[in-house]
Amino acid sequence: MGRINLKEKIKKLLLLDGAMGTQLMERGIQSGRCNDYLNIESPDIVLDIHRSYLAAGSDAILTNTFGANKYALARYGLADTVEKINTAGAKMARQAAGDGGYVLGDIGPSGDFLEPLGDLKPKDLKDAFAQQAKTLAAGGVDGFIIETMTALDEITIAIEAVKSVCKLPVFASMSFDNAGGDFRTMMGVGVKEAVAKLISLGVEAVGFNCGTVSLEEYVKLAERFAAVSGGAVILAEPNAGRPELVDEQAVYNVSPEDFAEAAEKIHKAGVNIIGGCCGTTPEHIKAVANRLKASSR
Repeated sequence: MGRINLKEKIKKLLLLDGAMGTQLMERGIQSGRCNDYLNIESPDIVLDIHRSYLAAGSDAILTNTFGANKYALARYGLADTVEKINTAGAKMARQAAGDGGYVLGDIGPSGDFLEPLGDLKPKDLKDAFAQQAKTLAAGGVDGFIIETMTALDEITIAIEAVKSVCKLPVFASMSFDNAGGDFRTMMGVGVKEAVAKLISLGVEAVGFNCGTVSLEEYVKLAERFAAVSGGAVILAEPNAGRPELVDEQAVYNVSPEDFAEAAEKIHKAGVNIIGGCCGTTPEHIKAVANRLKASSR
């Protein structure tokens, strides 16, 4: 029997992978480097991380292309390597996932502001995201995840850019913090506002990832999404809790078991797509897989 269509799969449970950056550091990659360029420079490391998450139970893996748009790459002097990096990232993830797993093309923020707050022009940004998306689609991804966004104008442009070059499913995720008992992005976007806008753009799933909240707050955030989603598919990629600063490094101390317990509550709140963001490891994903997949049989 063939693999279930991705749009059908997300109606029940789709388990994503965990953090890429955390795993790169564990394998000796120094912080401050361009992680996306490792698709070219150290492909064996990236491939091994993909395989580790798949072995842990991930149904889908994200390409190592979070910052592989020309604006983010320009900070490393790599603006002319967009197609090379994204092609390598997509093909490597496809190689790891084979015919049985799913691959999501990962698109993150540009790191700049659109006019009038910044100098970015909407058309130029759309062209940049379209370039990345077109290359990822050609490399064999099954869909896209646009994540860690904080501004509605930027995520809107990213979604429109992806849809302008292909018809693959799009998942859209924003990063929220606790703002006086409510949840808002760094740019002040509330959950209800975000969900309404993203659904209107025709994405297949809406949700949240990263942020600076605790596991308990992630559960509340999931419940908030469920309350305003109108039945839309919801995704969640929590960090391994709130980080602690140790020797000027962010350290995540949440155990795989505690993370899996929170993931189960998030799933019961109505979230079908679940993975991990900063600080999560294959052990965290394995614990989630053991708990959620056993209960869904």
